[in-house]
Amino acid sequence: MKVPRLHPDTIEEVKQRVDAYEIIAEKVVLRKRGRDYLGLCPFHEEKTPSFTVSPSKQMYYCFGCGAGGSAITFLKQINQSSFTEVVLDLARRYQIPVKTLEPEQRQALQRQLSLREQLYSILAVTASFYQHALHQPQGEIALDYLKSQRRLEEGTIGSWKLGYAPGGWETLYHYLIDDKCYPVELVVQAGLIKQRKTGNGYYDVFRNRLMIPIADSQGRIIAFGSRTLTGEEPKYLNSPETSLFAKSKTLFALDRAKSEIAKQDQAVVVEGYFDAIALHARGITHAVASLGTAFSQDQIKQLLRYSESKQVVLNFDADGAGRKATQRAIEEAESLVYSGQVQLRVLNLPDGKDADEYLRGDSNGVQNYRQLLQNAPLWLDWQINQLLQGQDLNQADCFQKVAQEMLKLLSRLEDSNKRTYYVHYCAQLLAQGDAQLIPLQTQNLLAQLKKPRLRQEKARVVNQVIDRESNLLQQAEAWLLLIYIHCSEYRQEIVSGLEERDLWFSFSHHRFLWQQILQLQASQGDKLHLYPAEKLVSHLQDLRLEFPEAISQVAHLLQLDETRRETILRTSLVIQAAIASLELVKCERHKRRCLERWRNLELTLEEDRYYSQEVCSVQKRIGELLQLRQFTFNDITEIPLP
Repeated sequence: MKVPRLHPDTIEEVKQRVDAYEIIAEKVVLRKRGRDYLGLCPFHEEKTPSFTVSPSKQMYYCFGCGAGGSAITFLKQINQSSFTEVVLDLARRYQIPVKTLEPEQRQALQRQLSLREQLYSILAVTASFYQHALHQPQGEIALDYLKSQRRLEEGTIGSWKLGYAPGGWETLYHYLIDDKCYPVELVVQAGLIKQRKTGNGYYDVFRNRLMIPIADSQGRIIAFGSRTLTGEEPKYLNSPETSLFAKSKTLFALDRAKSEIAKQDQAVVVEGYFDAIALHARGITHAVASLGTAFSQDQIKQLLRYSESKQVVLNFDADGAGRKATQRAIEEAESLVYSGQVQLRVLNLPDGKDADEYLRGDSNGVQNYRQLLQNAPLWLDWQINQLLQGQDLNQADCFQKVAQEMLKLLSRLEDSNKRTYYVHYCAQLLAQGDAQLIPLQTQNLLAQLKKPRLRQEKARVVNQVIDRESNLLQQAEAWLLLIYIHCSEYRQEIVSGLEERDLWFSFSHHRFLWQQILQLQASQGDKLHLYPAEKLVSHLQDLRLEFPEAISQVAHLLQLDETRRETILRTSLVIQAAIASLELVKCERHKRRCLERWRNLELTLEEDRYYSQEVCSVQKRIGELLQLRQFTFNDITEIPLP
């Protein structure tokens, strides 16, 4: 379907209904600062937050890179989507009727929206079917399991719409297709039936299983989880991924927990459905479950939208698998936890129990669980404690292993105060109670931490310089080529400037374009400065069939819009500044090579004098070029080429 032309009424309603904070908080961890929110910019790397969202203005702005705009602008940038695609997605999200200027396209979009509504309907009807089956004779085994083993009351069972999938291969199929007359294709898309491998007929995905509906954050059923009642594998089985359900982006019970998460300013994450249900049943209603998968960064960001202090407690099982799941969750969120954007804590219950077992096995379980939540250690304390498990620090190899692992953790902490605290804490652990060894261990850890941080800082600075030079070259080369193509009277000035300073184009797509121009110049008898711009553009566009990829990279230079036309009214200054930029980068690179040789090689007195003079000479020229660019190129080219 071609991209529709949206009716202005639809666009305006989307703009009115959309919540900038709600949209942006799904992608960026935001903390409240006065009336606005603050976070790390997703459009450039930064360690100090400079990205602000204003709910009152429904706008965002980054003071670091200058990115800013509305929620629609944000989604366009972050998803690399068109304006129309973003508006359509938001219309679906906020259930806004879509009007387009072409009737046939409006009908196609309405059919697409209707499809989602039909899937919601099928899943809701299926949940009712499973609920009914639970209270029939065939569902007795499942109901008994819920009441006797899980100790759930009838009210809880009904509230969570727990059910039972009968054991026949086509029971649900016949109910939805024959009785309810839903199209087979839609039931397949809902993830409830599958086509047989022979291609002959369909069968139910869930058979003889306890069924747990999974809802989205708005409370609409989008999938099912299930548990076997016969011991068959897998023990737990979820719906396949569908257009409504993505396992790594969904949290079980979030629709019920989100308001309490905001009230408690804390989210509790457990592994299993029944852990979450048991906690809610006993009044701990700020708990969600991760659907048995690795706890993803998308899931974490969903939770952080509701907690002002960004506090998340992981309460996974304390066995080996649970510890690995906790470790994976920390790794998945490492960019958030190491930078301090999320206050992550880890709760391991006594005797390796999960939340459901703990609450069922202790008459004071709820009170004790709340106390354990309050005292749950921070993720780093938990990780350090895990390093010490089963290790004898009196053994040299164990001591070295633990110390090295501690250094890995400490080296990634960005907050200097937190790093200082944990260096001292780790030194105490390594000293094993010997007060005289604590200063020595502290000094040793700090010394070893300093080396990699210096290397990282040096690498960061070098990368910043390279990026700056690359951007400068890209912009300067593009301006020279743009002027050369569209302003024939300035072509000789560009050629002379490049030849006098022995400069060349650095980027392959710019070199390709320049080579094509030179070849055409040679074929015209070196009189290309008399060649009309229109013919030159036409000739270069004709190369699109022969070199489609190369021409696509420089296609923007073959057009001269109003903004660029106004800029190159001061053509000589632009040429002068662009050539100065190319020479500046060339000089800076030459200076770095000279310094590297001067510092790292054993030079004779004569060589030492040569490099010393060369560095001084190049530095002087760099100063001249910077001064030249200061009041020309920087001012002229405020709007860079795409």
